[in-house]
Amino acid sequence: MKNIMNDSKTDITDMHSDCGASEPYALQVTDDSMESEFPKDCIVIIDPVASCKNEDFVFVEYDGVRWFRKFIENETGKYLIPLNDLYPEIKLDNSYDIIGVVVQKNVNRKITHY
Repeated sequence: MKNIMNDSKTDITDMHSDCGASEPYALQVTDDSMESEFPKDCIVIIDPVASCKNEDFVFVEYDGVRWFRKFIENETGKYLIPLNDLYPEIKLDNSYDIIGVVVQKNVNRKITHY
């Protein structure tokens, strides 16, 4: 263990975690860009190792920003599409990273799998 803080009142230690980077995790939706399918404040479960397919709901890092959008690939390119028409679509170049694919949502304790 590596000691990362030590004073007379507190001793916090960096301990090894058995939670791997390839395990699913939960995030809370913080805006209305994906309404009505994903209302603000709903919980989504992200699978960081799932393969991204056309029309999947994904978390993507692009141009230094993380986006939650629908992934669309067609003959004109790859796009991140919001479900709320008030937000613009984003055309991707090859400099994006898929952070994970949404596999489940929880809205007021009603669970939907994708």
